[in-house]
Amino acid sequence: MSEVVRAKPRFGVMRLIDATGYRLPLAGFVSILHRASGMLMFLLLPFILYLLDKSLTSESTFAELQALTSGVFVKLVILALSWAYLHHFCAGVRHLFMDLHYGLNKDTARQSAVSVLVISLSLTALVALKLFGVF
Repeated sequence: MSEVVRAKPRFGVMRLIDATGYRLPLAGFVSILHRASGMLMFLLLPFILYLLDKSLTSESTFAELQALTSGVFVKLVILALSWAYLHHFCAGVRHLFMDLHYGLNKDTARQSAVSVLVISLSLTALVALKLFGVF
């Protein structure tokens, strides 16, 4: 008789390519975006504080920075930072409720993840409309 040779399951360190085979629930994406938005805000904080310091130095530097922020690319960066703040805030409130043991079951966690995405994206859309001069 011939034996069928099967590949043994591989255990050990998971590679990044292995993670692409998993399908995350929506709450997992919200959690990853919460971490990414926090990292984005943390990494850009020194640059933002530098710009704030420069804008408060004199009226001429304020006017220069105001002219700099009139460009489309800079407005998109400001919009990305606004999204990061709004998403991080909304997801943080969600995590605080979860720390208080509210919304831990599967259905409520999915609903709260959807609400975080809807609220943060709609607030970001309002910021974009204001930033690009619609109102």
